[in-house]
Parts: sequence; structure tokens; C-alpha cells
Amino acid sequence: MRGQLQWSRAQAARNAVQFHARPTFRQFQQVRHASSELKKEVARNEIVGDARSGFTRIKNLLVGTSILAVLGFGYLYVTDTRATFHQWLVPRVLRTIYPDAEDAHRAGNKALKALYSVGLHPRERGNPDLNGDLKVEVFGHVLDNPIGTSAGLDKNADIPDVVLGFGAGIVEVGGITPRPQEGNPKPRVWRIPSQNAVINRYGLNSEGADSVATRLRQRLREFAYALGLGLDPVAEQSVLDGHAGVPPGSQMPGRLLAVQVAKMKVTPDNDIDAIAQDYVYCVNQLAKYADILVVNVSSPNTPGLRNLQQAAPLTKILTAVVDAAQATDRKTKPAVMVKVSPDEDSDEQVSGICGAVWASGVDGIIVGNTTNKRPDPLPLGYQLSQKEQNILLETGGYSGPQLFERTVALVKKYRTTLDKGPNESKPKSESETKAEPKKIEAPKQPEKSEFQLETEAMKAKIRQQLQQKSDSTKSAAPNSLDAETKSAIESSANSLSTPAQLPTKEKVIFATGGITNGKQALEVLNAGASVAMVYTAMVYGGAGTITRIKQEMREEIHGEEKKLPSSKPRDER
Repeated sequence: MRGQLQWSRAQAARNAVQFHARPTFRQFQQVRHASSELKKEVARNEIVGDARSGFTRIKNLLVGTSILAVLGFGYLYVTDTRATFHQWLVPRVLRTIYPDAEDAHRAGNKALKALYSVGLHPRERGNPDLNGDLKVEVFGHVLDNPIGTSAGLDKNADIPDVVLGFGAGIVEVGGITPRPQEGNPKPRVWRIPSQNAVINRYGLNSEGADSVATRLRQRLREFAYALGLGLDPVAEQSVLDGHAGVPPGSQMPGRLLAVQVAKMKVTPDNDIDAIAQDYVYCVNQLAKYADILVVNVSSPNTPGLRNLQQAAPLTKILTAVVDAAQATDRKTKPAVMVKVSPDEDSDEQVSGICGAVWASGVDGIIVGNTTNKRPDPLPLGYQLSQKEQNILLETGGYSGPQLFERTVALVKKYRTTLDKGPNESKPKSESETKAEPKKIEAPKQPEKSEFQLETEAMKAKIRQQLQQKSDSTKSAAPNSLDAETKSAIESSANSLSTPAQLPTKEKVIFATGGITNGKQALEVLNAGASVAMVYTAMVYGGAGTITRIKQEMREEIHGEEKKLPSSKPRDER
């Protein structure tokens, strides 16, 4: 019995092996069907996978494109001076982080310099000056616009290209002293936010002319190299001589760079020769890299400096500066201007300064600087906080919107006085005229200028040619000289102009002080200035201030044009 059971199990095992080893047709069909289903499932999964993969790629592409678009838009926005970001956020953030105004100024300039090195600095985009509606000619250059920035924003020429990129027609850097100078002790700068005003007593802190000249020279060499001219002295001189087609100071078409120079604080106030030498040293170091040189005799924070605005010392100083500027190793020489105080505004003071300008050959005047006076708050009747009242007690120069009306009045006075010409810019007072004894003297022959001497030489040469022609004609055919020819030659000789007949070169005026918007800029230009300069407006308005002022000028101009009646007859309208 036991043996039969074992045999049955063994047979069952053999049957099982045979069953698995030899599947039936049905089982084969089932396996084949399962394999087919598996292949279909794999195919479906591959299709779904491909679809998902394509969708993922599209999604990643869209996400990447969106990120790039956001970054690109963000880059264009934060680097565009038109962005309200620069006007409303940046100045407030700086004031919050840096309670000391000088610290905020230094931090802002460092940030701009760093951003410029990587191409992330704010700049005027879209070239709004392209249509030429604000163009103005100054010192033989056609500027894109008549807006400038005053010295103080960039004392040591660290960021001239950044400030030029803000859109101003003229950028002034400095003031720069012959040797490094610390200036006055800190704190020395205070804000008055309710008035958008600043008080400073920097005292002309400067790194010195040598240091600034080295920086400007390196800037020029990099410009020459970028143009493919090389780094050698020949390339540098080529740019200086104007062969690059741009002013050598600004290195930009339609823009000029002004460099302000000043005397050392320790130079004795009564030693005019030493003071003149301070200015001349700065000119010798810096003139090559400037389109305009500005002689600062009006800072209220350097003891005795404003005394140099008296006619005699000012004439001597300015003459020395003009001579040094004319000796600049450059084909085109920089123009020379003098910056005067708004506090010296009497008729006698203005006449004396204008007389010195004519006598020395200076090209123009920058009317305005900070004032020692403390104007009333705006709007009228506004009560300053106790903190701001205390700030007004600080010693230093005040700058803010309240100076605007005084700036306009001074521009008109200087324009009127300068336009009288060199002989009447400093009229004698009635008391001086009465005090002078009357003398009867033989008339003196006026000294002849170089121009007169050249003119007389030219006349003599023409007459000599006339005589030679007459002699040769007589030898060939006596008395046969063409009367018409003789008359024409004599007319040419006699028609040469003398200096008294030549038009006097008009002196240029730049205006600075309290200009904060486009309407004010137009008003000061209509008063007789060629350029309206801003400083404090940029402290509170940020990098977009120049762009905003120019846009307001255009709106004001076009608004006035719309108000003008048409000149066409009614039936032609």
C-alpha cells in the first residue's frame, strides 16, 4: 500500500514536469496573448513617456524663458534712469542706512563705481536727445542738452562716465587742490529733508591734482585702446588732439567734462602769487583731460577764498590760469571759467568780476555756489522741526530750492554787465569821477595789438604786389594798368577789419543754485545762461534727475508751442 502511494506521487511529479515542459496550445495562446499585451503596454508607456517628456521640455523652456525675460526686464528697469526706483527708493534707502550725509554720498559713489565695472550702472536709455530739440552750442561744441551737474557729486573724478551716462550735457568734477587735503573735521554735511536742502562745510577735501590726473590719464588710455588705437603715447595724443571725433575730456559726442580747480587751504590769503601758482599747478596736471577748466574762488568753507573775487587779485589769478591753459599740449585748448559766489551780488562786485573776466581772457562765469545765508523755509510759513532748526545753526554753505530766485536775478545781472563789453564792464562810480582832476594831455597813440600789426603787414604786402604789377605793366605798356584791377586790389587792402570792427566774443554763463525742475531750467536759460546746472536736486532725486528735468523742459516747450496761435491765414487752416 505504501509502495503504491509513493509510485502515485512520482507519477504525478512526472506528469507535472511533462505538463510544464510541454505546454498545451491553449497555454501557448495565453502566453502569446500576454506577451502581446505587454508589448502594447510598453508602447503605450513609451508614448505617454514621450508626451510627458515633451511637455516637461516645453515647461522647462517656458520657465527658463520667463526667468530670462524677468531678469532682462529687471536689468533694463533698474539700469534705466527713468525708473521711479531711482527717484523714490534709492535716495530714501541711502538716507535710512546712512544717517550721516557724507557717508551716504561716499557709499552711493562706491556702489555706482562697482556697478559700472560690471555694466549694471543706471544710464539714460532710448537717447531722448536724438531729435535735437534741446541742443545748444557752447565753446564751439554742440551739446545734446543744456543741463549740467555741479562739482561736488564726483570730487575726485571717480565716476565721470557714470554721471555722463545720466544724460547731462556737461559734467563737472572736483574741486581739486594741488596736493591732497583732508578738508574740515567731520561731521561736515547735513541734510534738511523737509526743504530738500543740504548744508556742507567740506573745506575742499581732495586727493590732489596728481592723483586725479593719473586717474583721468588711465581713463583716456583705456578709451584709446577701446578704439583700437593702442596704449602708446601716440594713441593718447591722438585722442587729445581730437582725432577720435569726440571732445577729449568727456570722450562722448555732445557732452563736455569740466574740471574744477582750487587753492590749498594753507596757502596764505595775502600771497596772490602763491595762490596763482596753486591754480596753475592744477591746470598743468589736469588741463589735458578737461574740456573746461573751472577756477573756484567762491567756496564759503575755505577761509579767505571769496576775497579773491576782488578785481585786482582775480585778474592776476585768472590771467595766470588762462596762460597755463593755452600752453596745454593739445590741439584744442580747454575753455576757462570762473565760479563766483551768490553772496557777492552788489553792482560794484559784479562789475569788478566781469572786468577781471574780460581783462584776463576767461571764457565765462559759473554764477552761483552755496550761500552763507539761511533762507526762509518753503512753503512760506512752514515750521521746521527742532532738529532741522539746529542744523541751520551749523557753519557751512547752504544749497537748496530757495536759491533759485537769487540765481535767476544774478544771471540777469551778470548777463547785462558782461554784454557791455570789456570797456564798460567796470564803470567808475560817480564819486571816483568827481575826485579825479582834469588834465589836458596830448593824445596818446594806442598800442597796436597783434591783430592790428598782422593787418597792417597784410596791407603793405598787397600794396607792394600792386606796385610790382604796376611797374611790370608800365615796362610793357606804360599807363596801361587796368583801373578795375587796381580798384579791386586797393579795396581788398582797405577792407581788412580792425579789432574795433570785429564782434566781441560773448562770454558764456552757466547757472547753478536751486534748479530742481524743467520749468526752472528754462527760466534760467531765458535769463541769459547757456547751461543750467544741478546738484542738490540729484541728492534727493537720484540718478534719474537729469532725465526728468529734460522731459519736463520738453513738455514745457511743446506746451507753449500748442498755446501759440497759428500764423496761417484763417482760410488756409
